[in-house]
Amino acid sequence: MTARPSHFSPAMPGEAVSTPPDLRISTPPHRDTNIPLPEPIAFEAPFPNRKTIRSWLIPLGQRSTPRALFLFALDYAFFAAVLAGVALVPQWWAKTGLGVLAGLVIARLFIIGHDACHQSLTDRRGLNKWLGRLTFLPSLTPYSLWEVGHNVVHHGYTNLKGFDFVWAPYSLEEFRALPRWRRVMERVYRNGLGAGLYYLIEIWWCKLFFPSKRQMATRRAIFLWDCTLVAAFGVLWIGALAWLAVATGQSILLLVGTGFVLPFLIWNLTVGFVLYVHHTHTSVAWYDTKAMWAKAQPFVSTTVHLRFRYGIGAALHHIMEHTAHHVDMSVPLYRLKRAQAMLEHALPGRIIIENFSWRWYFHTARRCKLYDFKALCWTDFRGRQTSENSPVPA
Repeated sequence: MTARPSHFSPAMPGEAVSTPPDLRISTPPHRDTNIPLPEPIAFEAPFPNRKTIRSWLIPLGQRSTPRALFLFALDYAFFAAVLAGVALVPQWWAKTGLGVLAGLVIARLFIIGHDACHQSLTDRRGLNKWLGRLTFLPSLTPYSLWEVGHNVVHHGYTNLKGFDFVWAPYSLEEFRALPRWRRVMERVYRNGLGAGLYYLIEIWWCKLFFPSKRQMATRRAIFLWDCTLVAAFGVLWIGALAWLAVATGQSILLLVGTGFVLPFLIWNLTVGFVLYVHHTHTSVAWYDTKAMWAKAQPFVSTTVHLRFRYGIGAALHHIMEHTAHHVDMSVPLYRLKRAQAMLEHALPGRIIIENFSWRWYFHTARRCKLYDFKALCWTDFRGRQTSENSPVPA
């Protein structure tokens, strides 16, 4: 296999997981904190186990309830202000622009709820649950169903086919066995422009919003209550916009379209894109056997740290510092940047780091269509190899 590009640094799947005997803590503190940095581990050295790696991040797992409440209040106030702008401005193009902005604010609120669902937002479990439900409302996300699908399934079995369903690729044989309409949908989802449609249909509609028994065999009362809660919120949201339109002599269709439909679609586009780039990369492997997956150190090797310019990463509450999040879900969003920097310092050459560009994104979309689980490589829809073979876990 050819040498890895400089940005590629996943864990070596075949390496032992014993803790290096010379693992030490270096003296320089980590940036503006008094947290010491672990000594960098050479690429050729045995890969440390997850418990050791997580121990480095323990000091960064401290949660601040006042900080969390401030972020919650700030983003909800921003959301309310943007929606008020949609209702008040007369120009259709201004309403459209504010509707797009509202969708991005929904994404920010959802990321706060995502932390709350991981119990990493505040140090109070009950408060986290309520903050999570409240911040999930604008995205119409049922808290309890997301908790099961994301915390238990996705984080518990990241990139393990048959368990982790988020952007799980088909093999060539599986793809050819699909009905024609489903093959067409898969081509649409993976063309670089279909991320929002994928999330809207495959995740939200099928698995989160009143899912069928086929999609969610386990039936719990809390699932129904949470689905009813977000449905009621959606009805109230649409009803309020329709009432405002009548009361102010505006078009109901325009106001509901720019104040609800457009923000919801922009939210789906944003989350679909984020989930795609977190775990889809020519250097990221998928596995179809639990034994091989377990040996591959998937908590590091199956995630991508995608770096953005112009403050976009901060605007998305640092959710793109994704390796650190998968190593330790208890690190709050307001400390993820430091946690990611610590991991990249301690594990040079092991973490996938990519500077975002649209050229890279569409290049990835062209190459990552199907997956060969035997050769551990990506292929196109005709089964032709489009990436290097990942190392086979020993």
